[in-house]
Amino acid sequence: MPHDGSDAATALAGAAKTINSPRSLDETLDAIVRAAQLTIPSFEHVGISITHSNGEIETRAGTGQLVWEIDALQYGLRQGPCYDAITHGGVTIMQDIKSETRWPQYVAEAAAQGLRAQMGLQLYTDEGALGGLNFYSRAPGIDPDAVQLAELFAAHASIALGRARHEHQLNESVASRQAIGTAVGIIMERYRIQEDRAFQFLVRASSTSNIKLRTLAEELVASTNEQNAASA
Repeated sequence: MPHDGSDAATALAGAAKTINSPRSLDETLDAIVRAAQLTIPSFEHVGISITHSNGEIETRAGTGQLVWEIDALQYGLRQGPCYDAITHGGVTIMQDIKSETRWPQYVAEAAAQGLRAQMGLQLYTDEGALGGLNFYSRAPGIDPDAVQLAELFAAHASIALGRARHEHQLNESVASRQAIGTAVGIIMERYRIQEDRAFQFLVRASSTSNIKLRTLAEELVASTNEQNAASA
C-alpha cells in the first residue's frame, strides 16, 4: 500500500476530525491507531497506552493481537522501546530485534513472538506525560520517513488524551460535589444541625477513619438509601 504525502494528509485530517467529534475516548484512540496503521510505513500494527497515577501503564487501543501481547510483555518486564519512550520521553527505535543488545529479557521473549522492529513515542501535554504511541512490525528495518510521520500522529493522540483527562477530572469533580452535598444533607437532617457543622462533621469523620471524603460520603448515601428501601 502506498504511503505518499497525500495519504498522510488525508489520514491526519481524519484523525483530527475524529478527535473533535463527540465520540468516546476509546473510539477516538481506535481511529488514531487505525489511521496510523494505514499511513505510516514499516509497521504492521499500532497501539496506544496510557499511564496512571500509580505508575501502571495500560494499553487502550491496538490494531491487532500482537500489540496487546507485546505491550503486556514489556510493561510487565519494564523493558522495551515503548516502555522506555513512555517513562523517559522522546522516541525509542529498535531497527532489528536480532541485533538488539538493550533489554535482553524482553528481546528474547518478544523475538519468540515474531517481533522484529519496533518504535515507541511518548504522548505528552504541557501538564506532563500521558502515555505512548507504539508501532510494531514482524519485518526488520524502519523507513526514515516513519519517525516524522509518527510524531504527527503522536501529537494528535496527545490532544485526544489530554482532552479526555480534562473531561474526566471535571466529571469526577462534579460527582464528588454531588455525593458530598447529599451526605451533608443527610447529616443535617439526622442530627438537626446547620450545613457548615454537618460538613465539618463529615470532614472529621473522613480524617479520623482515614477514608477519602468522597468515598465516605458515597458510603453514607448508599447506606441511607438501603435503610430507606428496607423500611419502605
